[in-house]
Amino acid sequence: MSRRLILAAALAWISVAVQGQSDGSSSEWRSYGADPGNTRYTALQQINAENFSKLEVAWRFKTDSLGPRPEFRFQSTPLMVKGRLFSTAGTRRAVVALDAATGEMLWMHGEQEGARAEAAPRQLSGRGLAYWTDGKQERILYVTPGYRLVALDARTGYPVAGFGSNGIVDLKQDFDQQIDLTTAPVGLHATPLVANDVVIIGAAFDTGANPSSKTNVKGYIRGYDARSGKRLWIFHTVPRAGEFGYDSWLEDSASYTGNTGVWAQMSADEELGLAYLPTELPTHDYYGGFRPGNNLFSESIVAVDLRTGQRKWHYQLVHHGIWDMDIPAPPILADITVNGRTIKALAQPTKQAFLYVLNRETGEPIWPIEERPVPKGDTPREWYSPTQPFPTKPPAYDGQGLTIDDLIDFTPELRAEAEKLVSRYRLGSIFTPPAVSRADGPIATLTMGAQAAATNWPGGSYDPDRSR
Repeated sequence: MSRRLILAAALAWISVAVQGQSDGSSSEWRSYGADPGNTRYTALQQINAENFSKLEVAWRFKTDSLGPRPEFRFQSTPLMVKGRLFSTAGTRRAVVALDAATGEMLWMHGEQEGARAEAAPRQLSGRGLAYWTDGKQERILYVTPGYRLVALDARTGYPVAGFGSNGIVDLKQDFDQQIDLTTAPVGLHATPLVANDVVIIGAAFDTGANPSSKTNVKGYIRGYDARSGKRLWIFHTVPRAGEFGYDSWLEDSASYTGNTGVWAQMSADEELGLAYLPTELPTHDYYGGFRPGNNLFSESIVAVDLRTGQRKWHYQLVHHGIWDMDIPAPPILADITVNGRTIKALAQPTKQAFLYVLNRETGEPIWPIEERPVPKGDTPREWYSPTQPFPTKPPAYDGQGLTIDDLIDFTPELRAEAEKLVSRYRLGSIFTPPAVSRADGPIATLTMGAQAAATNWPGGSYDPDRSR
């Protein structure tokens, strides 16, 4: 991606929504997804289809010098507040404040984290930052590659002295687990979620496809006071003994299994006082033999109280995942009308091309989600869930799995050659399990989805003008 600051629009998936979390009338963009409900919508009309081709570059701000080398993976969504742009940028994940009209740099802040940053699993400039104000104070909050929460005065760029320790909260501490403060492989490239004066922080790791061990750091989620930086609560995404969901981890696997964090953006409904956590897989993405059971709260939407972190409801989208179907994007919050009744809804785009639509107050599906039988594999020691959830509405918005009917068929000869090439592989619909490579059997499972996801971290958006 370009390393210049670019604000991009995402695709819309919701077709029945009538009202979002925000009406989009503001000329500002104060959070990653425009509002805590991640609608990514603005009603501004100065740029439209008629004049788009006539736009000219007003200014450029290059980030090459913000770090020891240029970055070529810029993914940040800048915020715009009171005529100022705020963004992370550069290979050290510096924070810059720019004049939105001229591109002039107003201030810059960076952290030198040394070995801690070098060992970080989520490096470079990340996805951006968060903004908080109480009407008097203004703060920019972001997470460094070394997994520290930093609060800056939005006017000056100086660390806020009354927040944490001189403006910094060490996220590797007060984590309900003992980890090495330098080398522990946990970090975050998403932005903090700020809602009702609470800062919520996720956890991300190295890719789950190639872990070095069945054990890892656990991806607990925490809420902090936006004024003081004090930890308000922690939610154990891998339940501890005695907690709800612990019995979904068989053979004591909850005691050592890690990951199960939230590396995507999160959403919140400030009126309901709820935050929505879209979780990832446990360790590891394609093999779960050492973690038998459904593994709550992996691959789930978990609604927690903003002030206390108490679980209010959850919905698991994949039981005992072995397909790398992490929930990669924030839930979209919008009010929809179904059979004449207005419902506060949550719509979750996913890697598997299902849009899961739930009542965001209760977690109940808006339309039936059926538990259907799925194939059982033959991987030694693996534990397979006999069913998986299938939304009945809306229909899948991209291909799922891979069958003979998906192969090229421009000519009979090409189809025959394609069938010959895939004959040594396992094919099947969504939730077809990975295959163990065998000389006398399938050498692998071919599928669509996972890393070639239908939806990945860019997520979706909602347009109230078109109710979609």
